[in-house]
Amino acid sequence: MTRRHVMYTVEDRVATVTLDNPPANALSRVVLDELDRTLAELDRKSEIKAVVITGAGRMFAAGADIKEIAEIESGKTGKLLAARGQAVMNRIERMSKIVIAAVNGLFCLGGGLEMAMACHLRVAGDRVRFGLPEITLGIMPGFGGTQRLPRLVGRAKALELILTGDRIKAGEARDLGLVNEVVPDAEVLKRARAVAKKIAGMGQAAVRAILRAMEEGQDRSLNEGLKRESKLFGALCETADMKEGLAAFLEKRPPKFRDA
Repeated sequence: MTRRHVMYTVEDRVATVTLDNPPANALSRVVLDELDRTLAELDRKSEIKAVVITGAGRMFAAGADIKEIAEIESGKTGKLLAARGQAVMNRIERMSKIVIAAVNGLFCLGGGLEMAMACHLRVAGDRVRFGLPEITLGIMPGFGGTQRLPRLVGRAKALELILTGDRIKAGEARDLGLVNEVVPDAEVLKRARAVAKKIAGMGQAAVRAILRAMEEGQDRSLNEGLKRESKLFGALCETADMKEGLAAFLEKRPPKFRDA
């Protein structure tokens, strides 16, 4: 596929996906399409065990392309744009391998924050400001912000942030549970890759099962989620990775997982 704004490199079984749409890495339709195709490609590659998403330059992603939104003249067109963005965010969330957002630069706003929230884990630089400022433009989040933010920080705080459009610092984002870790900006990508590499070294059958259990369980009752967990646990008990993991523990050696 031809890539103009979404590139990736692979090292130590970790793919680093970089958005490069200056000046703010806006999530235009073209960028969304490239990101969607890139992630689909990476999901098919068995040799890749983890994915890191970051932004080129001084910005992770400032949000959707405001010029494209300004050209919308009908509710149908607006709905289609939101649905397209949501589909890409859903692909990130439903990847069969761990996806980590390396939130670099100065801002992670609007669609950029919605993309980060769709990732399984988030490592942020200490200078980043987070926010969903759509309301200041007379609109609302459309790529999943009203649904994922309350799941991460709670309904009351999510409402406050969405209705005021306020931006918060990286430390507060960490304290709220919006990001997992805050590090100096120069170390963001290095730290995200380190976490990705560590998870890539685990048995991927177990990683996939954990991701499925948590994704499917969040929209079910506790009882239904527990039933799903027990079924996935049982399936893992028949894998070669489970036998290798237990044998390695008993023999006091590092495991050699085969992802099966």
